[in-house]
Amino acid sequence: MTAQAVVRTDRRRRLVHRVPWWIAALFLVGIAVLWIFPFLWMLSASLKDNMEMFTGGLKLWPSTFVWDNYSRAWNDAHFGRYLINTVVTTVVTVVIVTIRCATAGYVLARYRFRGSKLFLGVLIATLFVPTGYTIIPVVKISMQLHLIDSLGGMILALSGGAYVSAILLYYGYFRQIPRELEEAAVVDGAGFVRTFFSVMLPLAMPVTATVAVLTFITTWNAFFLPLVFTFSRPDLRTVSVGMQAFVGETATDWSGMAAAGVISIVPVVVLFIFLQRYFVEGISGAVKS
Repeated sequence: MTAQAVVRTDRRRRLVHRVPWWIAALFLVGIAVLWIFPFLWMLSASLKDNMEMFTGGLKLWPSTFVWDNYSRAWNDAHFGRYLINTVVTTVVTVVIVTIRCATAGYVLARYRFRGSKLFLGVLIATLFVPTGYTIIPVVKISMQLHLIDSLGGMILALSGGAYVSAILLYYGYFRQIPRELEEAAVVDGAGFVRTFFSVMLPLAMPVTATVAVLTFITTWNAFFLPLVFTFSRPDLRTVSVGMQAFVGETATDWSGMAAAGVISIVPVVVLFIFLQRYFVEGISGAVKS
């Protein structure tokens, strides 16, 4: 860095320190309001009727609170059943993906074998393959295995993806762990499985929380695969596919759809609130390595 660049950096730092804290706070609050406004508007729309929803503009406070929207979404649109299907599918998928990606990242980070670098390069290359290209072969294989129209088949299809980002997170985190820990476990008589599950995986809890959150969000919001797997079984729909229940041939129940959207997003928000600290630690730890 040249002397002129150092001088410019020092000037910028002094300028930032001179800005009053309340101006910075107001600026950040304004950005936060703009960021969460769509969610607030959806929450407000879920408590309005269809007429007020379109005539009220950006007004957030409803003239009359229509709580019947949630009752209609839960009972008439069968969103309670869809929510149970989504929870079961998402939880099982998260468990399968977490264990699979953790073992793959551990082997790639701690072991050297012929073709390991090539395998890692192929994994990275698959990041650029659009997800839509894999739907047809996945569905064809599932039909041949008679897994269509079942939650088990949907779970296998959702958890069978590459999840390269999760593998790379584990790969980066396991690379920075000292090998002395593994050697001590081997001296105590632990094999590969015990060393991994008793020593290495507990140390990677921040990355595990990060992968769990990312997989949870991806699976919870999945649409194409659940749609294909529930064509002839509407009772197996997930919340993302169940949104179509509010779209009729001549009209759309927008307020009911907003209520269903609020119901579907609450579990994701709650999960992120509880795991946000581990989420940030996992991202920073993997990137730092």
